[in-house]
Amino acid sequence: MHCCDSKNTCGPALEAVEEGTDTAGAEEAVFLIQKMDCPTEEKLIRDRFKTMAGVDSMQFNLMQRELTVRHRLQSTQTLLEGLTGLGLDPVLKSDSLDVDAVALQSDRAVAGPRVPLLQWILMGLSGAAAIGSEVLAWTSGNDGSWPVVTLALLAIAAGGVDTLRKGWIALRHFSLNMNFLMSLAVIGAAAIGQWPEAAVVIFLFAVAEMIEALSLDRARNAIKQLMAMTPDTASVLGADGTWSEVPASQVKITAQVRVQPGQRIALDGVVTRGQSTINQAAITGESMPVTKQPGDAVFAGTVNEHGEIEYRVSALQSESTLARIVRSVEQAQGDRAPTQRFVDEFARHYIPAVLMLAIVVALVVPFVLNTPFQPWLYKALVLLVIACPCALVISTPVTVVSALAAAARHGILIKGGAYLEQGHKLKAIALDKTGTITLGRPSVTDTRVLDSGDKAALLRLAASLAIRSNHPVSAAVVDDWTAANPGDTVLDVVDFMALPGRGVNGTINGEFYYFGNQRLMQEQGIGGGMLDTVLGEYERGGKSVVVLSSTTTPLLVLAVADTMRDTSEAAIAAMRGLGLHVVMLSGDNAYAAAAMGSQAGIGDVRGNLLPEEKLAAIHELRTQYGYIGMVGDGINDAPALASADIGFAMGAAGSDTALETADVALMDDDLSKLVAFLHLSSRTRKVLRQNIGFALLIKAVFLVLALAGQATLWMAVFADMGASLLVVFNALRMLRSLDRFNTQHRDGNATSALP
Repeated sequence: MHCCDSKNTCGPALEAVEEGTDTAGAEEAVFLIQKMDCPTEEKLIRDRFKTMAGVDSMQFNLMQRELTVRHRLQSTQTLLEGLTGLGLDPVLKSDSLDVDAVALQSDRAVAGPRVPLLQWILMGLSGAAAIGSEVLAWTSGNDGSWPVVTLALLAIAAGGVDTLRKGWIALRHFSLNMNFLMSLAVIGAAAIGQWPEAAVVIFLFAVAEMIEALSLDRARNAIKQLMAMTPDTASVLGADGTWSEVPASQVKITAQVRVQPGQRIALDGVVTRGQSTINQAAITGESMPVTKQPGDAVFAGTVNEHGEIEYRVSALQSESTLARIVRSVEQAQGDRAPTQRFVDEFARHYIPAVLMLAIVVALVVPFVLNTPFQPWLYKALVLLVIACPCALVISTPVTVVSALAAAARHGILIKGGAYLEQGHKLKAIALDKTGTITLGRPSVTDTRVLDSGDKAALLRLAASLAIRSNHPVSAAVVDDWTAANPGDTVLDVVDFMALPGRGVNGTINGEFYYFGNQRLMQEQGIGGGMLDTVLGEYERGGKSVVVLSSTTTPLLVLAVADTMRDTSEAAIAAMRGLGLHVVMLSGDNAYAAAAMGSQAGIGDVRGNLLPEEKLAAIHELRTQYGYIGMVGDGINDAPALASADIGFAMGAAGSDTALETADVALMDDDLSKLVAFLHLSSRTRKVLRQNIGFALLIKAVFLVLALAGQATLWMAVFADMGASLLVVFNALRMLRSLDRFNTQHRDGNATSALP
């Protein structure tokens, strides 16, 4: 409840805002400001520095309480003095003018406990004094006796000095924030002799700020915990061939790093030696570990479970996939969702309106009604306390940051609050086929022996020819044979020749063989009859077909197709269950698209589409259905993804393009995460409405009670504190919102978890 002003917002305005002119050639200073929690402090800093000569721009990260100033000053001392003058106690984290100033202290060392022990002691003293003042006043019937006043002043001194100081700073800068309103109410209560009221008000307000700060830190820490998962050091291979522990921040790209079983991986890289299973839940949200072997990518923050592996570093610590996820989530918090924009605009008009009402009640009403002045002044002071819409405005950013953090923990990277809140509006979902619904790599689905030969021997012949080709279909044949015959070797091929667009041929054990498509068979005059029947059957099923033949006779037919992901069918069924129209947009041939659409349960299938035709389809679907989402790989489907109201990138882990361009990045190859996003969006909207309803109802009730003379100052503060804590705790439930959904999804009840 400490984050209100007449122009901006309340609560943890979790954003990074940059403004200014060309900053080329400017120096940069980064400050950690523990007391910078919301737009109240941000506005004070802007007003202080925006006219200062030499300051080019300011960038605020209120989530991490960091201020970055680009400047042309001779030193940062002027900036430090300016921030100190605002009572913000800044710490210089880094300064491009002085390399020795970089990372003076770590965030953890600078931050310390959010509420120090001394503050707890002062709060206890303030509470005891306030209660004592109230008890003495009630038993003696004299609110102005010196024991009552003494205890009240002690309560104000122990618990309210910081509030009064901030109120004075706000007054100097003409900012109608909560500290100013509360200071005015306390001073006014004391001025009319309501000393116990003043003491209880300042104590309750201070307690509310403490509890609120602790609650909000939980939302902040949800993001910080992601970065805390990366080790501080890595075991790096030196030039002399020995391994040594090196700070992860100093490890260069291409360095060779070793990871023991049970250790966390410190940096992104590619496995060069060894095999193990990696728990990637921190990045992709996958519940099961993934097997990694040479050539596979690994990510910082993941856990090596079994075998020792070595990997070549592919990104600096600051540019790891995990670091980019954290930065994206922090930046997303600055994109105000529609509800938050509405609430901000409401608050901007609401505070001045209630303040004017308080002035009318205090000065005009007693004059018009010819009644005593003091009772109406007291009512006006109650209105001042009610004037701060903290519970209302704090509800939106805390809800959004909690939901964003929950999504990131489950492998869903949402690039802005608007996408999170508006996901429930989707009426249609367009899905790319290859790599989205399917695995994106072909595999052998059918095998047919046409001549009376030994199937195993024929498959070995086919693999012996296919292994010498780099065609994806040949690779699928080899992979299938290798998996079925571990440890076996292929046969030698003599006079091997690749036939572009057709296949390959060669001699094995003195016999000449062809291995290729239907066109090759037709050119060689091989086939007809049974072969044509089998080829037609498979091709109508959307499969690619290759044939092994001698110089005269077809011997073996292999059908190859891209196979559907394990989660796709259930995810698509869940989308349809939510009332979404699901359409497949594929560049593959119509037969293949139709076959996969039928298998996946999609009735609207469109094949043979070029990128610009997918874009046209998105426009058509929007005209027909309204709000539409597009799911693709983030690169080939870029035009359609950009045109859709919400673009979803599949398998975005490690992909710079997907992380930067998608509205929502699904960090692994699991289409069910789209269903989880829809659940989260619907849940977020529900919680936002609940919080706004709570806050407005409490304000309306106490506004009526205040005008009727039934509300006291301390009751108003207590109600405001209760409303703020209520919406904060309700919003923090979003941190666990996907846990229950994922449990039900694994049990086959994905749609039942949706609100």
